[in-house]
Amino acid sequence: MSFAERLLAWHDVHGRKDLPWQRDPTPYRVWVSEVMLQQTQVATVIPYFERFMARFPAVADLAAAPQDEVLALWSGLGYYSRARNLHRAAGLIAAQHGGVFPATLEQVMELPGVGRSTAGAILALSGGQRHPILDGNVRRVLARFHAVDGWPGQGEVERLLWQKAEEHTPGARVAQYTQAVMDLGATLCTRSRPRCGDCPQAVECAARASGDPARYPAPRPRKTLPERQAVFLLVTNGRGEVLLERRPPSGIWGGLWTLPEAGDQSAAQWCGRRGLTVLEETDWPALRHTFSHFHLDISPRHVRVSDAATAVMEAPGAVWYKTQLCDQLGLPAPIKRLLVQLARDQ
Repeated sequence: MSFAERLLAWHDVHGRKDLPWQRDPTPYRVWVSEVMLQQTQVATVIPYFERFMARFPAVADLAAAPQDEVLALWSGLGYYSRARNLHRAAGLIAAQHGGVFPATLEQVMELPGVGRSTAGAILALSGGQRHPILDGNVRRVLARFHAVDGWPGQGEVERLLWQKAEEHTPGARVAQYTQAVMDLGATLCTRSRPRCGDCPQAVECAARASGDPARYPAPRPRKTLPERQAVFLLVTNGRGEVLLERRPPSGIWGGLWTLPEAGDQSAAQWCGRRGLTVLEETDWPALRHTFSHFHLDISPRHVRVSDAATAVMEAPGAVWYKTQLCDQLGLPAPIKRLLVQLARDQ
């Protein structure tokens, strides 16, 4: 039996067939699921996907929505550029494709945030088009099956894995094969402690034959993440409102609402420059949030200001918001945790 035949036989018995996006695998639904699943586990994605589809059942609904609402539904899922790209791509589909999801690999790859593997997966899973894929799970499966040395992020290694992905992708049952090869990496051929005894490819897997399957693929070269510090101000008034600021559209937390940063100023200086009178300050316990390329050590400071000052304060990109309603905004996960704590305290 070939690699694909063994995999499909395994999938028929053990594969996942009742995930929410599999029940009605339209290109739109598969697209949203594939974007959400980038660097995020299935169990985490399912409730987000279901809420997203309930609010935006079609591309036109997503295209017409304000970005704030899209980011609010994405809040906590991380990697927010995915949500911004999804929203922007929906607008392009509505404007350039009449609201119909594009049907060719080249057209799908033109959408913001969609690369070759994601585009191939969308078209394969929704319409059975034959396109190889190479997401993180598939990289690991193929690197082990062929005992490919090197980190898959290196150009030469990636080119070899794409070649193997092309060779193994069958001409028939492409949707099932695509789901199966992703499932194999997610459930059996896992990063640590792969379950080789249950794997349909074990009989010909070169990594298993080597006696050290976990050696493949080689990990990303390690680097020490730099550390950054920031003081975030929970500026509140007596009306149960907290001051929030919108981030610029690009960069870390782009387009999301966050707490103001004090920078190198004291809370009194920061507030004074905005015409706010500080009544009381309280330091909260520090917390750490880790991004892909640095650690952010957050020092939260609760600053209570007078209502008289907040009534006249106006600043672009800033808003006084009821703490109990903050779940309606797109918020970074650590900021949301602080606001939940603030709502409890109030």
